[in-house]
Amino acid sequence: MSSFVYRLKPVLAYSLGSQRGYSRKVSAQIKHVAPALRTSKLPLDPVSIRSFCSRMELKKGLFFRQLFEPVSSTYTYLVADEKSREAVLIDPVLETVERDLKLLEELGFNLKVAVNTHCHADHITGSGLLKNRLHGMKSAISRHSGAQADIQLSEGDKIHFGKQHLLVKETPGHTNGCVTLVTGDQSMAFTGDALLIRGCGRTDFQQGCSRKLYESVHQKIFTLPLQCLVYPGHDYKGQTASTVGEEKRFNPRLTKSVEEFVDIMVNLNLPKPAQIDLAVPANVVCGLHEV
Repeated sequence: MSSFVYRLKPVLAYSLGSQRGYSRKVSAQIKHVAPALRTSKLPLDPVSIRSFCSRMELKKGLFFRQLFEPVSSTYTYLVADEKSREAVLIDPVLETVERDLKLLEELGFNLKVAVNTHCHADHITGSGLLKNRLHGMKSAISRHSGAQADIQLSEGDKIHFGKQHLLVKETPGHTNGCVTLVTGDQSMAFTGDALLIRGCGRTDFQQGCSRKLYESVHQKIFTLPLQCLVYPGHDYKGQTASTVGEEKRFNPRLTKSVEEFVDIMVNLNLPKPAQIDLAVPANVVCGLHEV
């Protein structure tokens, strides 16, 4: 019981402990009640911290859901305005379209835009199939991607849904057409493959450029508030989110000098993405190729 209590927010832990006879044990562990909500001896699980922070940081009226596709380790994000019920889906995957449609129906959301953070090489986007299934839905992608979409995005554009919006920041380097999408209150950034958790997207194909990626991250993402939650396009270690502050301190690549970063990226020696020969041609035409 005590280990469970220690993992709760300190105020709640103290209250619960008092009711069940644990007040002295719990209070001994709590040095202060601060915004970080940390205890003195037992560290909170990082995933629990991030999950809790994501709920705390959300702007009132903004719905958020993180979804996962295991084959390509892709995250799809659903954001919606709770009042108008208008929604945006970020980086949908072809194989999980049915799941996404079911969730939208269950929650009563009207999908207004399906946006891709770039032209993916490791999976086929679900945007085209979603367009076929949902009347009036529009697809969106960067105008620099070379891909077809109803909306061609540029720096400073806003994707509106109800009273909410996502601000477009061009963050090329992984590909020419990479964008990062930032919520209106700058509490959340959807970074695609530009910035991953303790990593970044590769730069050895699709017009990749290490120097350009380094500049994009430092100038467009690392200038966001330190507490801004970072939601990447992929994660291969089971991590769900980070923050701008964390990545500025701990990212093993992007905390280096630009010359060191270029050297790291040149020597990654990564295998070719398994689906690249199918995914890229399909994604250039909004995912409808051979669907």
